[in-house]
Amino acid sequence: MSALAAVVPAKDEAERIGATVAALRALPEVELVVVVDDGSSDDTAAAAADAGALVVRHPTNLGKAAAMTTGAARVAEEETRRGGPPWVLLFADADLEGSAAHLGPLAEPVRAGVADLAVANIPRAASSQGGGRVVRLARGQIETMTGRRVEQPLNGMRAMTREAFGWASPLAAGWGVEAAMLVDVLRAGGRVVEVPVPLTHRATSTDLAGQVHRARQMRDVSRALLERRFRGG
Repeated sequence: MSALAAVVPAKDEAERIGATVAALRALPEVELVVVVDDGSSDDTAAAAADAGALVVRHPTNLGKAAAMTTGAARVAEEETRRGGPPWVLLFADADLEGSAAHLGPLAEPVRAGVADLAVANIPRAASSQGGGRVVRLARGQIETMTGRRVEQPLNGMRAMTREAFGWASPLAAGWGVEAAMLVDVLRAGGRVVEVPVPLTHRATSTDLAGQVHRARQMRDVSRALLERRFRGG
């Protein structure tokens, strides 16, 4: 089966990125970990490099979609340099810490050639503390446009072929990237599966900062899906 290259977008995650990288590198199927430091103001880049990641830095914050694109491009450069077959791309959040060690099964359907995109389905207790309005919006819109129901359409932990990444490129901006990716891959005829994975990460809180985050997420997801609704299948 194909090996994995993990791509980790990160901003101001110096306290957690080292443990996340270490857990990813310990997975036997992972041959490369690329951390994209998206304009951090702390020591994220140094901590990632110390843990053994190949680090690419954005001088300013460009957003998750840009970080994912930069990471995938860096993986492609390494593929060319090393030779051999393309890696399966494994996208992981920077704050997973040790739970990133559970990501191996997520990629198995893609590595085995039976799926083009695999999305993690994590326990409810490990997800956001919000009311789920953005998830319900994304789930409903994706089902309307593609006929496919995805339980956790905003989950950032996912594995995919390079071809599937191309179907979704250019990626939707901001927090709309995951939902838009599902629409693009499904419309291209891609095979999408959800895989239960026992991950833990920092959940979005219910305080003012959490509410602002969810408002931005709602805006970006709505915009990305509206664009695809008008674009059609």
